[in-house]
Amino acid sequence: MKILYAFIFLVFLLNTAKAQDNYEIQVYGSETVDPGRTMVELHSNYTVNGFKTKVDGELPDNHEVHETIEITHGWTPWFETGFYFFNSIGSEGRTAYVGSHIRPRFAAPLAWKWPVGVSISTEFGYQKKAFSANTSTLEIRPIVDKRWNRVYVSVNPTLDKSFAGPDQNKGFIFSPNVKGSYDISKVVALGLEYYGSTGPFFHYDAFQKEMQQLFIATDLNTDPDWEFNGGIGYGFTSGTEKAIVKIIIGRRF
Repeated sequence: MKILYAFIFLVFLLNTAKAQDNYEIQVYGSETVDPGRTMVELHSNYTVNGFKTKVDGELPDNHEVHETIEITHGWTPWFETGFYFFNSIGSEGRTAYVGSHIRPRFAAPLAWKWPVGVSISTEFGYQKKAFSANTSTLEIRPIVDKRWNRVYVSVNPTLDKSFAGPDQNKGFIFSPNVKGSYDISKVVALGLEYYGSTGPFFHYDAFQKEMQQLFIATDLNTDPDWEFNGGIGYGFTSGTEKAIVKIIIGRRF
């Protein structure tokens, strides 16, 4: 219960602080893909209640499906590279290939025997202007996680930078993600996932313009080669989609 209270406190502490674009809604763990293996994931997200008008030239995302293919290959015990292909499905010209990112990630080797898992991900790529006003972006994502028996916590204090678009002169934007889960069995874990964004450091957006989302999520651990994560999220501000459903299915080869 103390760990649960600490997680809830951390969520509300960060809540005073724009979530990930809703193509890949995921809090990362520190572990990388094993060397010589490849992980293929499908991120499927449906915006049940989202934006209904254009914002900064972006098409609305209400009742839109986002399908993202992620392919990650492990090169060493501490380095992997991921590739993303973003796609949108919707009415009124919203069905399209959206863009692609590349994501190298480095992890602290297990041989260092640190008390927590640590890695850092850097993600860079392009998105079409009709789907993202900031068309060229960089994400720097430190990852720290820890497991205590059945309890798991991961914190991603992410920094976002735009090189083309309305945010290109805003510097780095703080976008924290936090996950806490509890294994109710050997197969099923239930938890909360938080996604937020404050705007630029020291020039924070007004609260209602920030993105604040909380997901109730579940992870299924049926096989070490398979991954499943699903959840329902709610946005607390006018700058956030009110309701999103997400499913992630992954397979290691």
